[in-house]
Amino acid sequence: MEPFFALMQVVMTIITFTRANETTCTLQGQPVYPQLWKDGDIIIGGVFSFHSSWEIRQLTYSVTPPPLRCVSLNYRDFQYVQSMLFAVEEINNSSTLLPGVSLGYKIYDTCGSMAMAVRVTMALANGHENTTSDGPCTKQAYVQTILGDTTSSACMAMAKSIGPFNLPMISHYATCECLSDKTKYPSFLRTITSDYYQSRALAELVKHFGWTWVGAIRTDDDYGNTGMATFTKVAEKMGICLEYSLPFFRTYPEDKVIRIIEQIKSSTSRVILGFLVHWDLEVLLHKFVEYNITGYQWVGTEGWISDSVIASMDKHHVLQGAVGLAIPKTQVTGLKEFILDIKPLQSSGSAIFTELWESLFQCKYSTKNDSVFTTACTGKEELSQMQNSFTDMSLMPIFSNVYKGVYAVAHTLHDLLGCKEKCASKKQLDPLTFLKHLRKVRFKTKDGEEIYFDENGEAVAKYEVINWQPSKKKHDEFVTVGLYDASLPMKDRLAVNMASIVWANNVTKVPESVCSQSCPPGTRKAVKKGKPICCYDCIPCTEGEISNTTDSITCLRCHQDFWSNLQKDGCIEKETEFLSFEEIMGILLTTISIAGAFITMIIAFIFFTYKNTPIVKANNSELSFLLLFALMLCFLCSLTFIGRPTEWSCMLRHTAFGIAFVLCISCVLGKTIVVLMAFRATLPGSNVMKWFGPPQQRLSVLGFTLIQVLVCVLWLTISPPFPFKNLNYFKEKIILECDVGSSIGFWAVLGYIGFLALLCFILAFLARKLPDKFNEAKFITFSMLIFCAVWIAFIPAYVSSPGKFTVAVEIFAILASSFALLFCIFLPKCYLILFKPEKNSKKHMMGKMASN
Repeated sequence: MEPFFALMQVVMTIITFTRANETTCTLQGQPVYPQLWKDGDIIIGGVFSFHSSWEIRQLTYSVTPPPLRCVSLNYRDFQYVQSMLFAVEEINNSSTLLPGVSLGYKIYDTCGSMAMAVRVTMALANGHENTTSDGPCTKQAYVQTILGDTTSSACMAMAKSIGPFNLPMISHYATCECLSDKTKYPSFLRTITSDYYQSRALAELVKHFGWTWVGAIRTDDDYGNTGMATFTKVAEKMGICLEYSLPFFRTYPEDKVIRIIEQIKSSTSRVILGFLVHWDLEVLLHKFVEYNITGYQWVGTEGWISDSVIASMDKHHVLQGAVGLAIPKTQVTGLKEFILDIKPLQSSGSAIFTELWESLFQCKYSTKNDSVFTTACTGKEELSQMQNSFTDMSLMPIFSNVYKGVYAVAHTLHDLLGCKEKCASKKQLDPLTFLKHLRKVRFKTKDGEEIYFDENGEAVAKYEVINWQPSKKKHDEFVTVGLYDASLPMKDRLAVNMASIVWANNVTKVPESVCSQSCPPGTRKAVKKGKPICCYDCIPCTEGEISNTTDSITCLRCHQDFWSNLQKDGCIEKETEFLSFEEIMGILLTTISIAGAFITMIIAFIFFTYKNTPIVKANNSELSFLLLFALMLCFLCSLTFIGRPTEWSCMLRHTAFGIAFVLCISCVLGKTIVVLMAFRATLPGSNVMKWFGPPQQRLSVLGFTLIQVLVCVLWLTISPPFPFKNLNYFKEKIILECDVGSSIGFWAVLGYIGFLALLCFILAFLARKLPDKFNEAKFITFSMLIFCAVWIAFIPAYVSSPGKFTVAVEIFAILASSFALLFCIFLPKCYLILFKPEKNSKKHMMGKMASN
């Protein structure tokens, strides 16, 4: 409750600024006094936490609470103050910078209280004298500028209080990105980089090490919450997921701390980002040791990564191997020696000097029974014989930031006061004018470092990548293993020497911290339901799809002429399938086709040799030779169906087949009609043969064939067959086939063949019981029966056969029907001609007729 009452006192003090229309200006509340002070022509204010805490008291709410009683000296802020005093002394002793003008200072202690920080800020702005003056409270600011505070939350409260008065404020260690908002904090500047860059740099660092599944603990204030929010936003864009992000503050009760411990223990991530200030990590470190929270890889901010006090406390190596970002190392000549020489402090503030001396040397100037120290202070103790956080110089970059802030004020004053050999004026300047020029100041330190503020009043973003490595010293050594420079292009900003890093648990390679293992090529990531995007399953790509990168989000479909390989990480050209002459089936069908054509030629030769014999003459030798020629064409046309389909082969195979078969069936039909006409001619008084003699037979064959030719010509003209890549039947194969083009044309050709075959079958069936002389009708009937059976079976087989087997079925139907005609019609006659020559005589034929 103490901060509440302190804040009430601040509010009362602010009233002095708002009562401008009053006739008197009176300090409201109790005055506060600086711990260190020095007079000068121009005064610089300082706000630091000499103490890190205060006594908790029970308040009665009946009387005004007494002033804070601060406890727990904070050596770090004493070092910051010494850095400020060192810069002031250098400037006052300089003959070139502000010659003839002396700088003084008023430095206050906040005790780590935000309310106290606001209160002392208002004291610096308004003065602390408990006097009453005539006139309104509109006087100029009491100090030229304010240096401090260390924490972001305190700076936010301070900067918001003095912002309306344009009183400049320069912080050396407040990094919260929120302080870059100049609409809220118009007079705030800092000599340290904003967390806007640190959060992004941390995200890039985590990504660089391949960690996509991390936990985080943040200080529950503006520094931790704002910085962590920025990190989370940037990390998500980089594919990094937070398993947890836990707030913590050093005043948290035990049950809250236990919940944090339990969350860490139950987590699967092995990397913890600590967006913490050193005070909070000190408290947590004890708890981590108590509950055995070890073996994690830590990533730290500049708030603790180079803090030797934290490292000294880490006796159980909880943080060993930690990596993080730190302010680049700098050197200020003479600063270290000045910090360690604290005796001059006695002239600036004897009370705070005494308290510091007694704490450093564990002694007491005035020993009493209730004193915790029994050793009396002599005043001759030497810091060179001590080793504690005050003598540690690991935070020299931050000391340098304080030093730079004082010099920025001095150089701005030097320019505005018109200083050359002497300054034209020694008066304190108007705050707004001073602020405008302070933002634009640019100078070099005595060690050659160039100092300036960017458009947001901040230092240029540069960090060192620090690694905690085992050392023979009292704590781990802070080794620089990389650099981050935000002024460089994105790809060049981060440079890390991976080989020089020592990881947690002394592992030899980068620790792994992922929710799911990387998905190899050939798979894709599928986010697990209810989990962050970093938690996923690796789903194999489906057939025909690939992924050729690790952790691919999607699988890419191969081009239609390509197919995925077995590993699904590359596309290979699809296998093309067609009935070729080289494969066994093609060779077999080719052999059968040629054999059929050869047998046909042999039979034709036999018939030609015995053309004058009765059997040949009796069966119409002219139609027989034409039929043999047509059958040979049928055998040979089947060869056009074998081989890679081309535009010409597709047109030829169907038209040649259609015309050859119609020619063949026309001849058979002619022979059947001849048999019927011949039987009619034997009847008394019949002269029917003169109506179907050889000329009519030739004409009928020609007529039937021309009709098919006309159908084929129309088919080829309107929509001819063409080579086609069938990608639908087999996904992994390309079936090269001939598309019929016009289905009507295709089925018209087959239908016409079927019509002639059916007509021939009917006529032959009617003539099957004619006298033996005309027994050819029986063979024609049988051949046509086989022919029709083959082609009826062909239709479903053709439709259902896959790929090249479709072509094989068609060839089989052609060959089967061709052999049926050849063997059924001509083989019996060849048998009689060759093996029963006695029956191949006119006498035998006439005798057989007589017996019938």
